Amino acid sequence: MRLYRYVGPAELMGGPAGAAMVSPAAFERWIARADASEPFTYVVDRHGYLLLAPRECEHVACAGGSRVRGAGEVTFARDADGWLVRTVSNQSTGYCPDVTSWPAVAAAFERAALRHPGRFSDELTFRRCPGCTELNVVKDGDFACTYCGTALPARWNVDRG
Repeated sequence: MRLYRYVGPAELMGGPAGAAMVSPAAFERWIARADASEPFTYVVDRHGYLLLAPRECEHVACAGGSRVRGAGEVTFARDADGWLVRTVSNQSTGYCPDVTSWPAVAAAFERAALRHPGRFSDELTFRRCPGCTELNVVKDGDFACTYCGTALPARWNVDRG
């Protein structure tokens, strides 16, 4: 399973790491102190655990600067059967995880006993331009660099290191 390296600006590194959801009880304790009406920053660490932080927290801080299996934003809801993932994305411009990171994200939710939608509810496609090397978010299936117009590759290519 791919580990994503942080590719964002160095000045955003640092800050408190996210809380690890190592069990359903850990999630229950954490969410009891959080504002569940807000989206949260999440990462899936190299060991497959879900780490959560307030939305204002940068993904790289949530991950403690480490490589991740997945990253994005998540919202939760509670129903008669317990907590569930209401929405989940791979929106992290610091790690730019591919949509193929979903299985790692799903497994982390399942480890914390969180029901989920079975896929990202919001998917972003990240590519690095082979011409000008800028990071791009592919919109409307248009695989052309926003900055220079060069054709973007079909496969994920963000991490140059």
